[in-house]
Amino acid sequence: MLGDENGEMSTIPGLNQIQFEGFCGFMDRGLTEELYKFPKIEDTEQEIEFQLFVETYQLVEPLIKERDAVYESLTYSSELYVSAGLIWKTSKDMQEQTIFIGNIPLMNSLGTSIVNGIYRIVINQILQSPGIYYRSELDHNGISVYTGTIISDWGGRLELEIDRKARIWARVSRKQKISILVLSSAMGSNLREILENVCYPEIFLSFLTDKEKKKIGSKENAILEFYQQFSCVGGDPVFSESLCKELQKKFFQQRCELGRIGRRNMNQRLNLNIPQNNTFLLPRDILAAADRLIGMKFGMGPLDDMNHLKNKRICSVADLLQDQFGLALVRLENVVRGTICGAIRHKLIPTPQNLVTSTPLTTTYESFFGLHPLSQVLDRTNPLTQIVHGRKLSYLGPGGLTGRTANFRIRDIHPSHYGRICPIDTSEGINVGLIGSLAIHARIGHWGSLESPFYKIFERSKKAQMLYLSPSRDEYYMVAAGNSLALNQGIQEEQVVPARYRQEFLTIAWEQVHLRSIFPFQYFSIGASLIPFIEHNDANRALMSSNMQRQAVPLSRSEKCIVGTGLERQVALDSGVPAIADHEGKIISTDTDKIILSGNGDALGIPLVMYQRSNKNTCMHQTARVRRGKCIKKGQILADGAATVGGELALGKNVLVAYMPWEGYNFEDAVLISERLVYEDIYTSFHIRKYEIQTHVTSQGPERITNEIPHLEAHLLRNLDKNGIVMLGSWVETGDILVGKLTPQVAKESSYAPEDRLLRAILGIQVSTSKETCLKLPIGGRGRVIDVRWVQKKGGSSYNPETIRVYISQKREIKVGDKVAGRHGNKGIISKILPRQDMPYLQDGRPVDMVFNPLGVPSRMNVGQLFECSLGLAGSLLDRHYRIAPFDERYEQEASRKLVFSELYQASKQTANPWLMIKYMGVPVDIMHLLHNNHLEEGPSKEDNG
Repeated sequence: MLGDENGEMSTIPGLNQIQFEGFCGFMDRGLTEELYKFPKIEDTEQEIEFQLFVETYQLVEPLIKERDAVYESLTYSSELYVSAGLIWKTSKDMQEQTIFIGNIPLMNSLGTSIVNGIYRIVINQILQSPGIYYRSELDHNGISVYTGTIISDWGGRLELEIDRKARIWARVSRKQKISILVLSSAMGSNLREILENVCYPEIFLSFLTDKEKKKIGSKENAILEFYQQFSCVGGDPVFSESLCKELQKKFFQQRCELGRIGRRNMNQRLNLNIPQNNTFLLPRDILAAADRLIGMKFGMGPLDDMNHLKNKRICSVADLLQDQFGLALVRLENVVRGTICGAIRHKLIPTPQNLVTSTPLTTTYESFFGLHPLSQVLDRTNPLTQIVHGRKLSYLGPGGLTGRTANFRIRDIHPSHYGRICPIDTSEGINVGLIGSLAIHARIGHWGSLESPFYKIFERSKKAQMLYLSPSRDEYYMVAAGNSLALNQGIQEEQVVPARYRQEFLTIAWEQVHLRSIFPFQYFSIGASLIPFIEHNDANRALMSSNMQRQAVPLSRSEKCIVGTGLERQVALDSGVPAIADHEGKIISTDTDKIILSGNGDALGIPLVMYQRSNKNTCMHQTARVRRGKCIKKGQILADGAATVGGELALGKNVLVAYMPWEGYNFEDAVLISERLVYEDIYTSFHIRKYEIQTHVTSQGPERITNEIPHLEAHLLRNLDKNGIVMLGSWVETGDILVGKLTPQVAKESSYAPEDRLLRAILGIQVSTSKETCLKLPIGGRGRVIDVRWVQKKGGSSYNPETIRVYISQKREIKVGDKVAGRHGNKGIISKILPRQDMPYLQDGRPVDMVFNPLGVPSRMNVGQLFECSLGLAGSLLDRHYRIAPFDERYEQEASRKLVFSELYQASKQTANPWLMIKYMGVPVDIMHLLHNNHLEEGPSKEDNG
């Protein structure tokens, strides 16, 4: 909770809430909606009918725990059971059974899914909302051409355009177009109905020639004309049912299915009152769209901004999972239909359980989580990365844009993004502007729109009511900015305040304001909100900082930042990295792997994460921070995890930095560091590598795991146990054998070594015909073996394949070539490590830890780092931590500067260091929170994409 400028408390919603709401929406509504769509299936003779009884479906609790699913590389899922009935129409008998449909992957407390032992997350997608959009373009003669584009729920497009003679055409392909009268007639309207339902019948009659009258004389003629133009078929096609089905499948189904959201948008844009359950495009829609297009031609009505968020919709987790579930049911329908026909053909008596298989649902979700571009492996580099990954919004993906076709206007910041999509946090490179991040307070509304909260201002009351508005609603209000000095409690009514209205920024009187922002944080994403003094930085540097914080490697001994923004605790807690007490009680014992807590007469064991590998090869580890005999309350921190200290986010270390040149070693982005950072393990981190090997069955027989490997030196096999697998705790070097494996092969006389042939000839000893295919440690993989997992897949064959995974921990110290970065876009590569006595030092003799180039501050306009450094120095001397919200000048002018100077002055008095307040200090020397990024000098992970 954070206090706003009026002394009110603003509660920040859960950072994983968007994922939870999406999955719960699928479980509550999407699942039943798709099950109700499952049709009744009959055989060809219409003697047997199969149907599902949706009211009795059940989801069974998973048989395994999350930790076991990760360890054994399984899917954390729930089994879906539905009652099904088989009805014999002749005898009117019914057989009802509970059938197993398949497995549905569940979402855990982190907002992720575990599929095949891997944490995966589904990204929300931004799509063009279905409906109609009007726009104007200039042709080659410089004349405005007005078009209306109808976008279906499938993403198909139907364009209406009006030419110079006010004739309206429907473009069915890039080169072919037909008259609007032919399209309406093909959809079921006659000429009389068309003229009765339009506002400009004289315009429609003006281009109605005898040839056109013949084309629309009947529905069949209109369909034939439409089919001839759409399919580019010559001659005279004959009307038939197959022709109608082909047209329905290729055109109407893809371009005329509006869906629930599209029907709502069409009704609002064209002032229609068609029922919401009628989701198909009607002739009435076409005629109303043509009327509005004629009005646009004569300058009546506004054009549409395609990039406005009111014309976008969010394809959430619920929508994606529901689409996949519907696809699986369609496949299941085909399986059931084929099985029924086969049973009747072979004169077998089917049962509901025999007709249904779990393969369609299980394989559909496995394919979705494994191959769909919006289903991604969870980035677990640090706790912040986990949170940010689940809050991404992507224009890319099926039905969306691509990085090479998206233009600049789509990538640019739009005024409707205010409070909904962060204007700073986006990806860099070809996808810039196409992958954004959700603002802190934003949420997804019922119709798939992004909603932002505001305080409603009442004229005769100082109380403010919070309400959420969609992008289409807040345009009608005067919205005052939340960082204005005029929003203090002592405001004078005659004062003017900055506000925005209809995407324009104005200065208006206070009594004209309708709404105001609830907090300055609501503009930004989580990554940008963790930057202190962000208002003093250039936006490009803030973008770099947001991305570099996600690349920070968890250190072996992390440290809380002295200067923060107040969101560090919530980020750490919502990431699930720290262990939290579920109820109050007393600590019975603490160990490295678990904490035993007593409460309500029972002893509860809380397991701790020990040396777990993330997908970025970083080390996830929890350390208990409570002692035996201590009484704790519900919600209290029991153990800290990677990059957390005291339940707060701690991505780096607070080190002493100086801004000065040093013999050219910190030219441009080069950084000079002290050897203290190496010897005292200030920036030391642990990384865990996974090495895997599998056994297979070859044509010569199965492969086997053994420690008896011929023709290999003994020292390479020194770490293997009797089973041929490396022992826990072993120190391994490059080239050592981790798993001994032999693969049988065809024995040829020429393949034997001379000594082998001699043994066979003299002593009759049979020499091994196997080839060694051992798992060897590659270059740069030296370390300590911390875990070995031997997984054997269960199957019906006599030989079951085995998978062996070896996990090796590496300790990495900071070295030349590593990358360090601050929270203001200030980054650099370590160029030299100096002895402590050679580093610049303070007046009290303390040497600095890092030396930065001073020219990097004014050229990059990230002055916020100077405020953080000075305040950090004061905080380290006073033993204080500061949590400062951005845009603090809403309280008073120069608030940041006054705070920093007052704290420095107090520190100089208490510590008797008058040099802290020297007016003209030649070299700024301060404390800064610096991160160690995962661009390490040796052995970068293959998964790292920068």
